[in-house]
Amino acid sequence: MIAAVITPSGWITLVVLAAAIVLFVGGWLAPEIVAVSAAGLLIATGVLEPSQALAGFGSPALITLLGMFVLSQGLLHSGALDRLRELLCSPRIRSQQQLVALLGGVVAPLSAVIPNTPIVAILLPVIEGWCRRRSISPSRVLIPLSVATITGGTLTLVGTSTSLLASDVSAGLGYGGFQLFSFTAIGIPVWLIGCLYLLLASRWLPDRGLNASGTLTELTREGYLTEVVLPRRSPLTGSTLHASRLQRRFDVDVLSVHRGGQRLQPPLAELRLKAGDRLLLRCTRGELLRLQQDQMVALAGTLLPADDDTPEANGKAAAEPTPIRLTEVLLPTGSLLAGSSLRELRFRQRFNATVLAVKRANTTLHERLGRLPLKAGDLLLIQAPLDAIRGLQENSELVVLDDLESDLPTTHRKWLAVLTMALVLLLSGLNVMPLVAAVLLGVGVLVVGGCLDASAALRAIRWDVFLLLGGLFSFSAALRQSGLAQLAAEGLLAQLQGWPVYAALVAVYALTLVSTELLSNGAAVVLLLPVVASLAEGLGQPPLVFIYAVVFAASQSFLSPIGYQTNLMVFSPGNYRFLDFLRFGWPLTAIYTLVIPAVILHVMGGG
Repeated sequence: MIAAVITPSGWITLVVLAAAIVLFVGGWLAPEIVAVSAAGLLIATGVLEPSQALAGFGSPALITLLGMFVLSQGLLHSGALDRLRELLCSPRIRSQQQLVALLGGVVAPLSAVIPNTPIVAILLPVIEGWCRRRSISPSRVLIPLSVATITGGTLTLVGTSTSLLASDVSAGLGYGGFQLFSFTAIGIPVWLIGCLYLLLASRWLPDRGLNASGTLTELTREGYLTEVVLPRRSPLTGSTLHASRLQRRFDVDVLSVHRGGQRLQPPLAELRLKAGDRLLLRCTRGELLRLQQDQMVALAGTLLPADDDTPEANGKAAAEPTPIRLTEVLLPTGSLLAGSSLRELRFRQRFNATVLAVKRANTTLHERLGRLPLKAGDLLLIQAPLDAIRGLQENSELVVLDDLESDLPTTHRKWLAVLTMALVLLLSGLNVMPLVAAVLLGVGVLVVGGCLDASAALRAIRWDVFLLLGGLFSFSAALRQSGLAQLAAEGLLAQLQGWPVYAALVAVYALTLVSTELLSNGAAVVLLLPVVASLAEGLGQPPLVFIYAVVFAASQSFLSPIGYQTNLMVFSPGNYRFLDFLRFGWPLTAIYTLVIPAVILHVMGGG
């Protein structure tokens, strides 16, 4: 009977939707390619007009999301999260419970204004380093990191892309878009429940040990070797390594300290540092770029010539054109440079390039950079003019692996980035201007103010997310246009007729959870919102009550490592198994399934 009333456009929509679901689940194509191709099919078959199918790509919510990527990059790039990193590495955080409490109490609210993916990316090596120093398995704390950022993301509209996508779909359905703090009254209890659960349940997380292959520990141990010098005005001067903020604020290992041409003997933790001390560090390339821009230390290679301290070398260094580039070069097998040190090779004079760091796998290096004999397979991070790098590409003794701009963190613009983000939230939260306008103005301020250049702003945008969400919007339009949404709502209404509103809301929440785990949170939102909005009207309830249930269910994915991107990010570093997420996440999922619908009814006034 239902089949008889499905229109031809409805059948086409069903076929395209079924094919997209198969591809989403199978993973044979990137999700954004599936979404864009589906939109193209719906246009080609006449189900949607081009303006209808492509409306999502120009929607205010999606433009807001692109702007938020840039604002978040401005915060990260300027060093605004350095204090958080320092807090996580503080000696006062001694136990797993203390760290988990910090994740729930500080990191989770932060994810309400910064997308959780970059937060997890920047904190992963910091937390792994904390685990290594405390001899605590990363598997005891990394799932809580992901869960904390997920629960905190529902505090505001900009916390997750799911909420922004739902705002557009809701506006398209005629119920209006959401404001910045539309979810906050519901999100606060969700966040508090999540924090309490993390504190109680994290003690039962598995212990997978510290030495799992492929974890961040291995990556840290294979980091770059670099040499820094303490300038006269460094705040580190006069303090000990233990008391300084160097190792707490940056994920680095201090391998040795040289003073007056002599290598100081360990232990180094209580050694009082002096201006002119040279520290041999091991760190990642990202941390090295942060160190170059920070005021506490300076890279020795950028201050002193790599060869003997000759006026000729100094003059050549001073004459280098700007801007310069950073690039990685490999010393290939058979290179005539192998066996000689940078000083013996007069590397700076020979190649017009400064070696900032050396990376050598499976070897602990303690020699100063200038005296270190090079070996085949060494990876050098060099700083040089573009012309010099092009010259290296023609040199058979070195292989240029990449070429990236000297896009260094602008730590002196930190407060501008923080103030800009605060004003964006304040102006939109007080309804002084629409959120999209505040975000776009904020992007302009960051670029004009020097926190980011235009190219860095463009690189900060997740174009895969833009294509995915823009393409998914066409599904929602097709479901409404073909009448399938109304038919599905009528079928659900027949099943839920006579149920209490709370029970119907729990059923919708559970259905969204399953859809999210099988497909994705974005797909669940665009497919279910048109259906549940019609269902709510059939039940005589405010449609926003059921729309909010879908949004929160699609934003809370704890049951598998593939259900949410941050879960996948911590999967390998924590050496987890697939079922670890299910064991830890199902009690919290069950609690939310029962509690969130009740909170929504209490706040929204349904029932």
